[in-house]
Parts: sequence; structure tokens; C-alpha cells
Amino acid sequence: MNQIIIITIITLVGIGTAAAVILYFVAQRFRVYEDPRIDEVEEALPGANCGGCGFAGCRAFAEALVKNELWDNLYCPVGGNENMARVAAILGREAVEQAPKVAVVRCHGTPEFRARTTEYDGAPTCAIAHQLYAGEGGCPHGCLGLGDCVAACDFDAIHMNPETGLPEVTDDKCTACNACVEACPRDIIELRKKNKKDRKIFVCCINEEKGAVAVKNCKVACIGCSKCFNVCPFEAITMNNNLAYIDPVKCKLCRKCVEVCPTNCIHEINFPPRKTEKAETVEEENK
Repeated sequence: MNQIIIITIITLVGIGTAAAVILYFVAQRFRVYEDPRIDEVEEALPGANCGGCGFAGCRAFAEALVKNELWDNLYCPVGGNENMARVAAILGREAVEQAPKVAVVRCHGTPEFRARTTEYDGAPTCAIAHQLYAGEGGCPHGCLGLGDCVAACDFDAIHMNPETGLPEVTDDKCTACNACVEACPRDIIELRKKNKKDRKIFVCCINEEKGAVAVKNCKVACIGCSKCFNVCPFEAITMNNNLAYIDPVKCKLCRKCVEVCPTNCIHEINFPPRKTEKAETVEEENK
């Protein structure tokens, strides 16, 4: 009996030893080498795992930074230029600075300008509502107001205004991670260049319907009249499908387009108040 037990133990030890040796050689044969710099780069990144860089998370982005010689399309919007400079120092490279961006909501269809003609009583998500109907005001391009963008934001940078029913972005918190942009089924939210003092000029409408139809659904819709296009001295405005668009790179914030827009759909934000004709006259007399 004891002999049987001893033989069994020896057999099991032998099998275990043989299996360990086999596993060792298999592990060595199929070992995947991982650059230790990946861990260093990952530690230097913000760790938000928001996907704003276009990768599945900070780990995947760190691997791309280490493995790619060219960084033309590699950028962490959360960490910004300072963070990219730290990563570049770790890898002994140079980081190309990018202009900061901020999310902008291109819809101003508040109840004041867009009469409520229907009521939605389905699943409270923009993604589903977009598939079912045009919207409570009838505009098939306007904000649905159900907050998918708010749910997608990991930085508490966007909230729904209960009075207007529209999302509002807090510029100081926005990291330009692109999550809200992708969450919006109507492509209302856009990342635009962040100018000094957070000044912005943009067409706050994406409705491509003809003027009469667009204004019927929303009084502040773009009607494609081309007046803004005609006065822009910097060729920053393009007209396409009855809709004006202001290029944030070409725009010099001169505000000439704002003055001629008949529906006030071009918004100027964080600018000083415009001088009245009377104030300009007094100023001219005092010179």
C-alpha cells in the first residue's frame, strides 16, 4: 500500500515537472516583448481613458506613441500640449503643438424661437428619438434635448439648460475629448478652435432645408441667403446645401457677418458690447 502511494507521488511530481519544463519553453518561444517605455508613457498620460485620442484608452495610446515615429495624428486633448511635451521628453522626441479646441453647440432652437408642435413619449435618449421623429418643434436637424451628450461627458463640462432645453458647454472644463460630438446623433456639437478670451463666432444652426421651410420650424435658422458669405473679407465662410459655415481657422473674428445675418443665427460670444452710433459720434468728437 505504501509502495503504491510512493509511486503515485513520484509519478505526479514527474508529470508536474515535465509540464513546468514544457510550459517554460513554450512561454519563451511565444514570448511577446513589450517596450518598457510604454509603462512610462502611460504613467505620464492623464489616465482619463476617454477615447479623445482615438484609441481605446491611455494604454493603447501609449503603445501608439512609442511605436510610431510620426505623431501627426497622435494627440491627447485632455493633457494638451504640456502633457504631450512631457511624453516627448520621455521618448526623446519633439511634440508638435496644436491649438486648443472647445465643444460648441450649433443649435439655438429654444422654445422662444421654435414652437412646440409635438410631444415625445418614448425612450429618453437622443439616439432613439432621432430615429423616430423630427423633433418637438418640427426641425429635423435641431437638438432633441434628451442629454445624450451630457451622459457621454466624463468631465462634467456639459449640462442641459432647463429653460432653453439645450446643452451648454463650460469652456473651462471642456477637454475637447470628442465624446459629446460622437454622442449627438444629429451632429450638432462641433469641436472648434479655442480663441483668446474664449471668443467665438459661428453659425448656430445646421438646418439644410430651404429658407422658408427652415424659418417656419425655427425663427433663428440659417436661410442660406449668402449675405455673410458676401461680406467676409477673409474667405472664411462657405455656403453648402442652404447652410453657411464659418471656418474657425480662417475666421479673424471681425464680426462683419454677424451684422448682416437677417435671422441672427450667427453668434458672437465673449465679445465686448458693440458701440452704438451715438457713442461712436461722441468718441469721434473727442478726438
